Amino acid sequence: MKYLLDTHAFLWWNMDDAQLSSTAKEIIANGEHEVYLSAASAWEISIKAARERLTLPEEPEVYISSRMNLHNFKALPVEIQHAVKVYNLPKHHTDSFDRLLIAQSQAESMPLLTVDAEIRKYDVEIIW
Repeated sequence: MKYLLDTHAFLWWNMDDAQLSSTAKEIIANGEHEVYLSAASAWEISIKAARERLTLPEEPEVYISSRMNLHNFKALPVEIQHAVKVYNLPKHHTDSFDRLLIAQSQAESMPLLTVDAEIRKYDVEIIW
């Protein structure tokens, strides 16, 4: 099965943060699943780190790629179809990164691993 990580799920997994649900931990740890990180999440992490709203042990370029390799996460590029799908989403959520993740989850038929309650308002499978 394929799963898409929300940005916080990626960070919490790599920081061994107790906020990550046991269900999400089991899915990520199970080597039989394909776990994806969106380019949108890498962009969000980079912006937050540059604005000093997120502290990482390394620069984002090194941190993200090394953690993806370590955990065998796959990259999900942002395609034109993902970007334009955002247009038709209801306006429940104003976070641009989350709206793109929702569109990607829908377009790629991948459940989204997220704690974000606002995302539950969309027609997308959420696992937490």
